[in-house]
Formats: sequence, C-alpha cells, structure tokens
Amino acid sequence: MPSGDPAASGDLQERFHATRALTEALVAPLSDADATLQSMEDASPAKWHLAHTTWFWETFLLRDHATGYRLLNDEWPFCFNSYYEAEGERIGRFSRGLLSRPSLDEVREWRAHVDAAIEPLLADPHHADLIALGIAHEQQHIELLLTDIKHALFQNPLGPAMFEGAPEPAMSPGQSEIGWHEHPGGVALIGTDESGFAFDNEGPRHRVLLEPFALSRRLVSNRQWDEFIADRGYETASMWLSDGWAWVKDNAITAPLYWREGRTFTHQGWQERDPDAPVTHISYYEADAYATWAGARLPTEFEWEAIARGQDDEGQPPAHNAESGNQLDGAFAPHPQGGESLFGDCWQFTRSAYLPYPRFKPAAGAVGEYNGKFMSGQFVLKGASCATVRGHSRASYRNFVYPHQRWQFTGLRLAKDL
Repeated sequence: MPSGDPAASGDLQERFHATRALTEALVAPLSDADATLQSMEDASPAKWHLAHTTWFWETFLLRDHATGYRLLNDEWPFCFNSYYEAEGERIGRFSRGLLSRPSLDEVREWRAHVDAAIEPLLADPHHADLIALGIAHEQQHIELLLTDIKHALFQNPLGPAMFEGAPEPAMSPGQSEIGWHEHPGGVALIGTDESGFAFDNEGPRHRVLLEPFALSRRLVSNRQWDEFIADRGYETASMWLSDGWAWVKDNAITAPLYWREGRTFTHQGWQERDPDAPVTHISYYEADAYATWAGARLPTEFEWEAIARGQDDEGQPPAHNAESGNQLDGAFAPHPQGGESLFGDCWQFTRSAYLPYPRFKPAAGAVGEYNGKFMSGQFVLKGASCATVRGHSRASYRNFVYPHQRWQFTGLRLAKDL
C-alpha cells in the first residue's frame, strides 16, 4: 500500500482521468490481433494490460467500496487477475495471449463502465490512498504495455511500427559531459520520507553508511558499447559473473536486445542506431560485465539514491498535455537536462539485491502482495526510462528485474570508489 498523503502530489481526479486516457491512447493504433499478441511469459498482451488495470479498479475500489456495485462479468476476474493469491484462481501467465475473447472492443466497453462507476468515489478522501495506488499501478502497466508490445512486434519479420511519437532513448543535453558526481560518504537516509505517495517497498526510511564514491554524470552510450563488443567483451569469460557467462553461452548473446547490423528495433520499426544515445535493453549480467571491462563497477541503490535525491520529476504535469493535441506529448519521463538529472532515458542497474528494508512489513490483505513477495533473486533498478509516465518515479523508487531480463529499457551508469 502507499505511504504518505497522496493528495499532496496533485489532484487525484485529474491524474486518474489523465492516466486512464493515456492507456487508451497507447492502445488506439492497435488492431485486436496486435493487442492479443504475447511474445513470451515475461510479457503480457496489450489487451490484457487494458483489462487487468480495469480489473484492479473494479476489484479493489468498486467491489469492495461502492455500495451495490456488481461485477460487469463474473468470469473475467479469472482471466485478468495477475498474481493476487488472495483473489483466487487465475489463468497461467503464459496463457494470457490465448484470450481472443473478450474482444478489444468489449474490454474498452468494460473500462468505460468502470470509469463511470468510479467517478462518484474520486473525490471521497476515504478512498484517496487506494486511488493513488491504483493510478501508480496503471502507470506501471503503461510502461509494461510499451515494452511488451515492442517485444511482440520485434518477432515480426516485417519490423512493423507501433505508432509515431512513441518514446525511445535519445541523446540529450549533458549526456556528452564527462565527469563524476562525487560523494564524501557518511551516513545517508534512504527510503521515502512519506511526504507524498510511495510504494511500501520504498520504506521505512533508514540509515545507511556509505564509503566515499563517485557516480558517472552520463549513461553508457551505444558507441561505448560498440567498443566493448569490439574488444571481445561477449567472448571473454573473465569479465563475467559465472551465471552471466553461462547465460551468454546458453543463449548465444552477442549484443543488446534489438540490435542488428547498425540498426535497432524501436516502436517506429527498424531505425539506424544512434551511437550517442544511451545503450538500453541489457541484462544485469551485461551491465556488470561492461562495468568490469571499463575498470569501474555498478553503484549500490543507496549510492544512487544519495546522489539523485532532489533531482526527480515529481510535480511535473501528469500523464499527458491535453492542450497539445497529442496524447503522448509530455506524457513520459523527460530526458536528463544539463547532465545533472539521473532520471529519464533508461532504468539504471544497481548491484543491490531487491530485499526488504529494515522494519518492512507488507500491508494486510490482497494489496499487500504488491511488492513484498517478489523480494527474492532480483536486482534493483533506479531512475526512470523513456517509457515511464512523467511524475511516476522519484529518488526512493525501487524497480526490480531478474538478472537475465532485458526487454525493459534498462541501461547503466558507472560508479567507482574514491
């Protein structure tokens, strides 16, 4: 569950409507066939994201708090529950792409039905925490929708584009700046200060002792990654963790995901690869191997947060700018400006295992399954990506992936000891 005062970060009604509209705008260019594709178990169909976020609102807000509300379809929760054991049985994750029914239009009608039923509850302060959580949950699925459909369309030999204007990493002001954020070390306060919305895994706030270190001002670029490849980075076992080397050999890995002969696959189809853009779609194993090759290391999540605090995009316009006439304009995390901000372009790997903070306790009930039960075998990502909804991330935010996964916009920023 969230902590803090959700109303402090903006008007909940406005953010609810903007977030729901953004989800629908992203699915608008897709056919029913496009929206039903599931390319692997880690990814879900766009239609499923559209439905699951609606199931979340219908289940935890309307069913539990709206007097007299009845589910639109009693069978759909089985199809669109994700991992909430307290909510009962559900289809296997690998079977989401088999859901040709309900149709995309039926799911859109369900969304409209749920939105209309929620409207009277949006201004009720008793529901503010749950509404804030629902908004953040849907924003996470917006990012997943973008990365999942990109992976699905990548399987098509025609290299189709999803839509114009979709977010992709790009060279931004300051990324060419060479230098380091230096930190003298000492005791740092880590985690949410509960002044605004936060997920439960961001707290409780606690003290961490840091040794003197430095964090690179720029993300590792495609050009630098080409140098790593040219220096036989994917062929030299001594640069890799044992599990990582086995993963490279077992899967014949020779480059980041979506790379091919000077081009990269994007939401706009195949494009010439920008050598100065940040490298993305790499695994933890690759990030760690590159850091070893470069004579550096990955930062801990605590080091990253100590540098990043105060640089996030909280307070920025939420979800989309309706006045622009383009639903995507201003919708996603901004690129770093002046080389100082650590947010935008890609999630950055840390060497920290995704574990609970001291005194962490999951919330009671089904929503307590949101984060805590996944604290095993994964690594923490910090920052935000080009597909992160604007205003969604913050210094205390903890994203997480398994070490082999790379379909998200994952990159790296080097650290070193002082």
